[in-house]
Amino acid sequence: MRVISLINALLVVVALYFLVFERDALFAFAGRGDSDAETATAAEGDASPSQDQPQGVGVVAYRSTAREIDSAVVLRGQTKANRQVEVLAETTSTVVSEPKRKGAFVEAGDLLCELDPGTRHASLAEALAGKLEAESRGPEAEARLEEAHALVAEAEINLKAAQKLFKSGFGSETQRISSEAAMSSAQAGIKSAEAGLEATQAGIEAAAAEVAAAQRELDRLTIEAPFRGLLESDTAELGSLMLPGSLCATVIQLDPIKLVAFVPETEVNRIIVGSMASAQLVTGLQVEGRVTFLSRSADETTRTFEVEITVPNPELLIRDGQTANIQIAAEGAKAHLLPQSALTLNNDGQLGVRTVAAGNIVDFAPVRLLRDTAQGVWVDGLAETVDIIVVGQEFVTRGVVVAPTYRDIAE
Repeated sequence: MRVISLINALLVVVALYFLVFERDALFAFAGRGDSDAETATAAEGDASPSQDQPQGVGVVAYRSTAREIDSAVVLRGQTKANRQVEVLAETTSTVVSEPKRKGAFVEAGDLLCELDPGTRHASLAEALAGKLEAESRGPEAEARLEEAHALVAEAEINLKAAQKLFKSGFGSETQRISSEAAMSSAQAGIKSAEAGLEATQAGIEAAAAEVAAAQRELDRLTIEAPFRGLLESDTAELGSLMLPGSLCATVIQLDPIKLVAFVPETEVNRIIVGSMASAQLVTGLQVEGRVTFLSRSADETTRTFEVEITVPNPELLIRDGQTANIQIAAEGAKAHLLPQSALTLNNDGQLGVRTVAAGNIVDFAPVRLLRDTAQGVWVDGLAETVDIIVVGQEFVTRGVVVAPTYRDIAE
């Protein structure tokens, strides 16, 4: 048994020797040398990359060329009446006119509410009588003033005569002093007459003011439409008591009508007053107008600027408060249309796209989003022609070598 074990161990050692140190000779003796050599050569050939095969990360790219687009400022707003006024009462009285119903068309000056005059006509007549009485005092006051001027002229003559006689020795000192006193009295009479005339004129003006106030109070009894428009509410009911500030009716003007929207501060400089604008209402109606107002002050909360567009509305098809999608004409610009999936972010959180630069090296280009459409997104900030990675952009970074496959964006 021992001899057999030793023989087996010796055979194993010899076999291992030939397998390890004399493998090629052993394979040649067995007839497998050529096939193994070919296999090894083939393996080495597979291991070394062919220069005809592409190198780098495989991505799909799209060659985009900038195109001219209508870079209209797109906003969402609403319609607003050109005018809207709450017509209020200015005096206290009861309504004596039949009411007009809301929706009725009114012209400027049409009667909306008529109030009971009460004793206002009598007050006007009394004020007119007071004015006539005050005016009658005017001629009397003017006559007194003329009389006072005549007395002054007479006193002045007497004073000059007394002074000459006194200097020549034919007049006494008493006469001169008496003439001077008469002159002073006449001058005081002028001042008194002037004061009386001023008081009379003031009385006339006060009486005229009373007449105007009484007339104004009568005018307040008829409340009229301030402009051409529609009644948004019924006028005050017959017999209702009106106080100062009570609502008679609400009148709105819808022709022309305004479209009101708010522009972000990034777009406000693209809008010019007078520019053409179009809008589509939720009803599908298409309208056109011009920009008539652009706010110079931003809203403190939203940092947006109000813009108003005036639109003709002769048939009153546009109502107050309807939602509108607005497009305001602005200067055209060149932009690229890309699939939204091509957009990505860099490490700083900046929006952009990854491009294929010279040498098939990946680069990152920041973009600005202009418009989002069903066909894709319009962006600017890129070169006239650029190769944009549309598949695989999330798996490469700037500086990585890629093997791009180009295809059309619609594929």
